[in-house]
Amino acid sequence: MSAAVDLLIVGAGIVGAACARAAAQAGLTVEVVDSGLVGGGTTAAGMGHLVVMDDSEPQFALTSYSRSLWRELAPQVPANVEWDRCGTLWVAADQLEMAEVRRKFQYYSERGVRVEMLDEQGLAAAEPRLRRGLAGGLVVPDDAVIYPPCAAQFLLDQAVAAGARVRLGARVAEVTTSGGVKLTDGTAMAAARTLIAAGVWSPEMVPGLPVRRRKGHLVITDRYPGFVRHQLVELGYLQSAHTLGKESVACNIQPRKTGQILIGSSRQFDAEDAGIDHPLLTRMLQRAITYLPALKDLSAIRAWTGHRAATPDKLPIIGPSPDNDRVWLATGHEGLGITTSLGTAALLRDLLLGRTPAIAAASYAPNRFDNRRLWHG
Repeated sequence: MSAAVDLLIVGAGIVGAACARAAAQAGLTVEVVDSGLVGGGTTAAGMGHLVVMDDSEPQFALTSYSRSLWRELAPQVPANVEWDRCGTLWVAADQLEMAEVRRKFQYYSERGVRVEMLDEQGLAAAEPRLRRGLAGGLVVPDDAVIYPPCAAQFLLDQAVAAGARVRLGARVAEVTTSGGVKLTDGTAMAAARTLIAAGVWSPEMVPGLPVRRRKGHLVITDRYPGFVRHQLVELGYLQSAHTLGKESVACNIQPRKTGQILIGSSRQFDAEDAGIDHPLLTRMLQRAITYLPALKDLSAIRAWTGHRAATPDKLPIIGPSPDNDRVWLATGHEGLGITTSLGTAALLRDLLLGRTPAIAAASYAPNRFDNRRLWHG
């Protein structure tokens, strides 16, 4: 059995890496274990959008707090993280969606988030390749884009510099009730507390955890520098994100520092395989082209899928398990794990050390799912 550590983290994605960094820098002894590579799972399948969201007050609190932590960290990130403060442009197709723009403008402004409202002419000036006739939009200029796998590696490197250990290529067979884990090769790893940050694989280690796989597709193009200036998201994306039905698509277009264009998004429940769903991919691309017609002339070089860990209330699960306070959880971030990784890590660090977190932690606590119906639709 390996020597006991204060915190054993299962999962070397961006959430696990961020938690390792925060805990190690706070003076805890930390070890990270993962069956694959750093950032090789859901992290590698994400768009890397650092975005403030307002579907609920707890979501706004965590995303805005996390984005502020990313902005503080930005001067330290290496070039391969591809930090780009391109901002988010929420695109309104009609006057009904412009009402949502006005609501978001007021909501963000009242909470100190910089925003700018655009009419039809302002939208065309901000993004000339968008189709004409769109009603307007909302710019959130301090949102940014990063390259998630390299960001996860950077965070884990900082954890190692603070004393953390990392064991890759090791698969967890069991989380023990007394602390630590057993690996499939029989190795026992002891810990005062074990943190499950394994995304969609978390329910395998904590049976009954209300985390469900949600599959998404992405496409990346060849290099076309300056093709778009902002992360473009249709306001219909919010309806897509709220859908608990089997599948949905929405326009989500991201400029990369490489000059490439990353195109999303699709959502599918109950699609366990990693294969490309070509009809759904076609729908997703057609949706993007309806907003940005010139996309049809670009060359796509790769398409891929990933599974994201969704919860019934669309908030992550952060904190001690209600069944065993030696098992802690940081999972269920769905499409916001990149954004909320740093906020999640800060919350967990403070809870582990008995500090009062910067934002209220109760909304993300694992015990919030007790005695309630979990999934609807």
